[in-house]
Amino acid sequence: MSSSSDYGSHTWGLLLTVDHQHENVEKEFLLQVTGDLHVGGLMLKLVEKMKISQDWSDYAFWWEQKKCWLLKTHWTLDKCGVQADAKLFFTPQHKMLRLRLPNMKTVRLKVSFSTMVFRAVSDICKILNIRRSEELSLLKQTGDTLKKKKKKDKNSKEPVTEDILNLCNSPVSSGLPANPGLYSKTMTPIYDPVSGSPASSTITWFSDSPLTEQNCNVLALSYPNCSPEMLAEMYQPRTLADKAKLNAGWLDSSRSLMEQGVLEDDQLLLRFKYYTFFDLNPKYDAVRINQLYEQARWAILLEEIDCTEEEMLIFAAIQAYHVSKLSLSSEAQDSTCESEVDEVEAALSNLEVTLEGGSTSNILEDITDIPKLADNLRLVRPRKLSLKAIKSYWFIFRDTSISYFKNKESAQGEPIEKLNLKGCEVVPDVNVAAKKFGIKLLIPVADGMNEVYLRCDNEDQYARWMAACVLASKGRTMADSSYQPEVQKILSFLQMKNMSSQATSDPESVDMKPECFVSLRYTKKYKSKQLTARILEAHQNISQMSLVEAKLRFIQAWQSLPEFGLSYYIVRFKGSKKDDVLGVSYNRLIRIDMATGDPITTWRFSNMKQWNVNWEIRQVAIEFDQNVSIAFTCLSADCKIIHEYIGGYIFLSTRSKDQNETLDEELFHKLTGGQE
Repeated sequence: MSSSSDYGSHTWGLLLTVDHQHENVEKEFLLQVTGDLHVGGLMLKLVEKMKISQDWSDYAFWWEQKKCWLLKTHWTLDKCGVQADAKLFFTPQHKMLRLRLPNMKTVRLKVSFSTMVFRAVSDICKILNIRRSEELSLLKQTGDTLKKKKKKDKNSKEPVTEDILNLCNSPVSSGLPANPGLYSKTMTPIYDPVSGSPASSTITWFSDSPLTEQNCNVLALSYPNCSPEMLAEMYQPRTLADKAKLNAGWLDSSRSLMEQGVLEDDQLLLRFKYYTFFDLNPKYDAVRINQLYEQARWAILLEEIDCTEEEMLIFAAIQAYHVSKLSLSSEAQDSTCESEVDEVEAALSNLEVTLEGGSTSNILEDITDIPKLADNLRLVRPRKLSLKAIKSYWFIFRDTSISYFKNKESAQGEPIEKLNLKGCEVVPDVNVAAKKFGIKLLIPVADGMNEVYLRCDNEDQYARWMAACVLASKGRTMADSSYQPEVQKILSFLQMKNMSSQATSDPESVDMKPECFVSLRYTKKYKSKQLTARILEAHQNISQMSLVEAKLRFIQAWQSLPEFGLSYYIVRFKGSKKDDVLGVSYNRLIRIDMATGDPITTWRFSNMKQWNVNWEIRQVAIEFDQNVSIAFTCLSADCKIIHEYIGGYIFLSTRSKDQNETLDEELFHKLTGGQE
């Protein structure tokens, strides 16, 4: 019989596995423990039993069955719920991870596998010198998006060796705090103002970063090398359902990498997840702007976002120009000093004007003037069983509404119809070559969307009315300070579209591979010489830009596309018998017919009262103003991803420049975390 003292101790055996590199030392240890032993004490007992002299400060216990870390070292085993059948691994919290960046370069670095992904991404961005880390996240490629690539790999005889940039010696990635001055607004500009390449002197303030000048160049400069063969091997979405697969693999920002099944040396994608790019500054954002440009470039080449042939040629021209600029970068660097002097002179002249108060009268005029547009436009209403009805009316745009009358003389009376544009969808319908300047308005009504087209006579008229419609859809009027910049942005985009008919170069004399700059659809449609000639025509309109301006213009053109910023998911709305596509954008949700691709209904975040998730049935429910409520289940991804998207965009809308670039991480997790 056993003595009572054997039971009185309440000890029990706990098997621990240690992740270490010492060959002659056992990896499994059986310790006798009690339930009131705290986690820190368990660590101490284990280390004393191993008798290995090394730094164990980065080690923690990983509970395999529960898929969780035991990071609260003051908690007892009873409080944690650890019993004799628990499998605990004593393993480093920071492990190697391969990240594929938007420019398709792969970097290898140490990342915390125990902190929430939101914090891990922030640390990664500090290593890579990317500001505004909250706009990015980690994406795990799903099986569907890898199938095509794997199929191609089976046919290839030669093994593909990937060029990996190793950044594993970073103090940040080893768990040490980053230099607090890394993102100081007074730091030296990291962009050469002329060539757009990173200035060599800026590496000196990366005292805690593994980025050498060569590595920084790899991240901040682009060398397009996407042949048609390379494009053919990559996943290209053909339908909305295919596009939904691209967004299925976003990691949960409120959980750690290890909790989500990510293993050491796995490969993830680092991508811009939220399409609200705050405070893009060429002086400090060399890597950020380049990676953003690259993400836009690949989205267009792989047709993840739709664009017209005319727009595709503009994007191709900027890319071709980018390549030619890179070859001249050494010459451009010689004029850096002159450019810096010009910047100082410009700043001084701006300061002088401000101090003299030269623009005060204009400001007062803007405040007292009531914004209004009045023009003759053509109204087009699609009809199901006949041709479109096109008729000219006198239109007046005031506040956020458009009213139209039979003619100018009858404008004092009641309008034929008044269209409230708040919450509507505004889509450009433009073909510069054909002198077509149209605005497509999808106005929410009780049973769906009311489709209306406005036709303008010229570029200037189109830019003014289009800018007014865009602002009105967001609930803003032409009195808003962003109206004139929006007009200028539209005009500059139209100018790029307005290709000159006279090409400055002979296509045969230009060393260009046009297939590298357009999607496969156009390489099949046109011969190489035809593409070269058309790209050169578009090239003339951007020939005076600096490299940085070309990248920013590319990003701006990308932002002007109708589908920009939409992330798609396949959902089933409550009460519906068929699947629909839900488009999530920075300011709205759009219900889209999966078969036709037509928008059915739009809901603005500004009208949202609350949203919640029923985690048992995985259903997202949202309430809007005017007693409008919707509920849906997500079929193409976990509903947590959509929940985080909505909360994330609302979080990003709270940012302001006076926050000194500090983030309220607690608020982010309140808005996106949820209670599963």
